[in-house]
Amino acid sequence: KPTNPPSSYAVTGLYFLDSSAPERARSIRPSERGELEITTLLETYLSDDALHVEQMGRGYAWLDTGTHGSLLDAGNFVRTLSARQGLQVGSPEEIAFDSGWIDAAQLAERAKIFAKTEYGRYLSALLK
Repeated sequence: KPTNPPSSYAVTGLYFLDSSAPERARSIRPSERGELEITTLLETYLSDDALHVEQMGRGYAWLDTGTHGSLLDAGNFVRTLSARQGLQVGSPEEIAFDSGWIDAAQLAERAKIFAKTEYGRYLSALLK
């Protein structure tokens, strides 16, 4: 019998776990679906008051890709965002540059690798 979840938040699937995760995972038993659930692992951190959760703010989107149709929907969403707003989705170089992990020279070097592609032109434009 379906029950209402305790909140409207989704646990979207980006997890950074410490070295205790393998031991915690060994204690997990399959769910009613017969699967080992990541949420069960996260609940062990919660019960130990060791879980840190961050809400995603504006500019983030969670796209379920568990079915063929939802995967297509997600791909169309990303394509539309890229085409209409000129933004790349999930650009590691852009994230690294914006976070200060690489400098302009390193970004230029990465852009040169992809120079013949739209992505390379996007990276080059970040330098302007």
